[in-house]
Amino acid sequence: MTHAQRTRAAADAATTGKGTRGDSPLTVSTDGLPAWLEPVAHAAQTVQARQLSRFLPPESGAGRQSAVLILFGEGERGPELLLMERSGTLRSHAGQPSFPGGSLDPEDGDHMTTGPLRAALREAEEETGLDPSGVQLFGVLPRLYIPVSSFVVTPVLGWWRTPSPVGAVDPAETARVFTAPVADLTDPANRATAVHPSGHQGPAFLVESALVWGFTAGVIDRIVHYAGWERPWDRTRQVPLDWRA
Repeated sequence: MTHAQRTRAAADAATTGKGTRGDSPLTVSTDGLPAWLEPVAHAAQTVQARQLSRFLPPESGAGRQSAVLILFGEGERGPELLLMERSGTLRSHAGQPSFPGGSLDPEDGDHMTTGPLRAALREAEEETGLDPSGVQLFGVLPRLYIPVSSFVVTPVLGWWRTPSPVGAVDPAETARVFTAPVADLTDPANRATAVHPSGHQGPAFLVESALVWGFTAGVIDRIVHYAGWERPWDRTRQVPLDWRA
């Protein structure tokens, strides 16, 4: 079974009600999604891990199992994406904008089925204060890998059907919580290539007074591409990072 197939199993288990270790019911459904989200839902059903990143989980099974919530909503300027900025004092990815998320806890359940779904919602609530009951999970992307922190990440897609107030719950972990309009993320003027002193290059977005780069920007870049939202942008435009990044 491939990584993509195993990840899809999480959505299948939730849809059929097959949880683990006493999981409460979870549902993954595309019913009632707004039309603009349908391309994302379709991409989630067909995209393969290697189409999202060159960094894939070790075949040995090593790595820290984790999940992130990629939450789409509708704001004053139309479709938007929920992001947060990590505290500058954290040991890992300090100061970086990111999706809400984190490591799976034992009570989240099996990382091969519904564990990532539960972890994504739990972490989002803990970090941003959102009400999980207002979130409709509609897809799961293949598991990816962050070599620098050894995280094996399952991206979980959500539709913010009933928005709730959000903000930094614990300043020691989260500096701020914000939404980035999809119109800004797809605006060529807000796109660039981030260049790390190590030589690594990757997509970046300059939105809401933040430079979104690294794993988060890479996933957003691929979602924008496979959803058909991408607009031509200047890939030679570079934004340098420093060694602390």
